[in-house]
Amino acid sequence: MKELLVRAFSGILYVSLFLLALYSQHALIGLFFVFGLISLAEFNKLIQLKDIVSYIIFIILYLVFAYWQLVVDNSEGFDAAIQILHVLTIFVQLFLIRDLFTENTLPHFITKRYINTTFYLSSAFIFIILIANYYEEFNPNILLGAFILVWVNDSFAYLVGKNFGKQKLFPSISPKKTVEGFLGGLFFACVSSYFIAKFTETLDFTSWLVLSIIISVFGTIGDLIESKYKRQAGVKDSGVIMPGHGGLLDRLDSIIFAAPFIYLFLRLLKYVS
Repeated sequence: MKELLVRAFSGILYVSLFLLALYSQHALIGLFFVFGLISLAEFNKLIQLKDIVSYIIFIILYLVFAYWQLVVDNSEGFDAAIQILHVLTIFVQLFLIRDLFTENTLPHFITKRYINTTFYLSSAFIFIILIANYYEEFNPNILLGAFILVWVNDSFAYLVGKNFGKQKLFPSISPKKTVEGFLGGLFFACVSSYFIAKFTETLDFTSWLVLSIIISVFGTIGDLIESKYKRQAGVKDSGVIMPGHGGLLDRLDSIIFAAPFIYLFLRLLKYVS
């Protein structure tokens, strides 16, 4: 009972901080700056990267893009920089997806570790805050909807998998994940997209439906990628900052991996509309 209460309290605290930060662009940028540093520390521990270079890269990248978004905004240089970062991020993520299907262990070359910390993790936090600026002014409802879809997908994937799961999804990396759980999470995320479209008044239902599929698929892949890192590091959780939940990276792994693909869809949506 005590463990359940601790888990509930830490979960409520995490969600409350996020919801409160949605009222201010500065607060949201500040919160995810802190979340990014904590997640980076947990990830560095998993890949055994002990110097401060990755932190410096994250701080510079994040603050430059945050300043650009808050002060400059909408400049041609800003858009070009986003596109370059976007291409590099998705390129690295595709390699991480490929590595799921190989026996590759953690990267031995220090340069590859920096590539992963920069374009797998650090850049993801930039795209998270950019999602909240989709209308070229601060409007956090799309980001809120994306997080709701992540939470719905994760919750129902767990519930459906626990009660009805038989076919393992990726047993070599995450033995508890099942195909039935994945499909359950996807189904309820798709159902939730209707209500998100109705109550957030941002995108239409079709767009939210596509986003629910993107989030379910790439969020699950992000969870599997982090699980592979944890398995190779020989640990159950990425950290202990959230009692009952593990590390912050354990809570954010889905949105971290999905954020660049969410932002890609939003950009495509803007071009065709």
